[in-house]
Amino acid sequence: MKQFLNPAVHLDNLGHLVKWTALVLPVAILSGSASALFLQALDLVTLLRWGHPWLLWLLPIGGAGVGLLYHQFGQKAEGGNNLIMEEIHEPGGGVPTRMAPLVLVGTLITHLFGGSAGREGTAVQMGGSLASAYGRLARFDRENMRVVLMAGVAAGFGSVFGTPLTGAIFAMEVLVIGRMQYTALIPVLVASIVGDLTCSAWGIQHTVYHISFAVTTGHPAAFDGLLMAKVVLAALAFGLTSHLFSAVTHGLQKLFRQLIPSAPLRPVLGGALVIAFVALLGTRDYLGIGVTSPDPGAVTILSAFNTDGATTWSWGWKLLLTAITLASGFKGGEVTPLFFIGATLGNTLAHLMDAPVDLFAGLGFIAVFAGATNTPLACTIMGMELFGAQNGVYFAVACFVAYFFSGRSGIYGAQRPGTPKTGHEKPLAEPTLQGLRDRLAAAVRRFRASFGHGKSR
Repeated sequence: MKQFLNPAVHLDNLGHLVKWTALVLPVAILSGSASALFLQALDLVTLLRWGHPWLLWLLPIGGAGVGLLYHQFGQKAEGGNNLIMEEIHEPGGGVPTRMAPLVLVGTLITHLFGGSAGREGTAVQMGGSLASAYGRLARFDRENMRVVLMAGVAAGFGSVFGTPLTGAIFAMEVLVIGRMQYTALIPVLVASIVGDLTCSAWGIQHTVYHISFAVTTGHPAAFDGLLMAKVVLAALAFGLTSHLFSAVTHGLQKLFRQLIPSAPLRPVLGGALVIAFVALLGTRDYLGIGVTSPDPGAVTILSAFNTDGATTWSWGWKLLLTAITLASGFKGGEVTPLFFIGATLGNTLAHLMDAPVDLFAGLGFIAVFAGATNTPLACTIMGMELFGAQNGVYFAVACFVAYFFSGRSGIYGAQRPGTPKTGHEKPLAEPTLQGLRDRLAAAVRRFRASFGHGKSR
């Protein structure tokens, strides 16, 4: 009882809350304002591209501009999200302040000319860059710098999607697979909420999604057994698709580097390939961010929630064009394209399994993202923030099963393996997912070399 009522402990906790609330407010306000500027500019360049379809033919030139921009001024900023994660793990040289304007300009060029990319990477990098600059100015030590960087990630993510709780959990969950960084709970929560409020104060309105399906009892914990079985099967497909996206993107990135040693020229080839696929498919539905379209018959994230809102292979084409765009060196995020991929795949699976289309589009929306980023808890909360809590059980099952079946993969190479996903998995010796990929690639090269040597003998 004495320990429970110890005033010194509670006063210390109160001081911690007040201290970090005050310390992260500048980060949150800066990140929220940067997200507002970015979202307004993104809407503008998207409208320009819709109004001037010929801009697509300049995509290779725009890619060359992005490549040259980063070649001349990028240096460490080229590391993007992975650099921020590395600095959170082990603070060192810091995140360069120039990362914020570079990724802003690079992403806007990508979207102006029709590259298939998202917006989360831009918001997170701006938040991390601004947080790092603030931390250096305030002369924070290594541990406090880690927390401030996490706050920048949370504020950027929460404000760009209008999901403050998701932003906070994402910043803690994404760093180490299977482990949460609870030491930064208060700072990231405050930063994400204030960042979202700041972005909204600038007049930004986020997309509203709606799922009409609900269990008949109206209780969040209720579910239908047969429908749950279908959700599990769909989640398996979502997890495998997450793995496929990561594998294709990283594989193409390696291929581009082998084919074109000069980094500024890789986006030129990537842009040309995107144009070629647009001509082959006869549609521009898979360009840009993909949330909405001026064409009422186009496939978009919003249309995927309707019965006839996607084709059977919409998810595959978006996956391929996004992988080409990002792997070749264009800037932008992966998350919104993952939303598109998941929602359209959910639409297709709903038709195959005679399930509610809007529910399965929403499940794919969050579950493919969960598998690709290894953040099932954050994505479950995102489902509730975006679609409501009435289907929370389905959201959780879809995200955690997709996470389980996505395997040892992910879109962030600097993400560290933590707790194995299954009891029979051995802990990974490599410190990061990128290290694991490098190790596997080296093993494949050794196998090929030994096979070729044996054949010659």
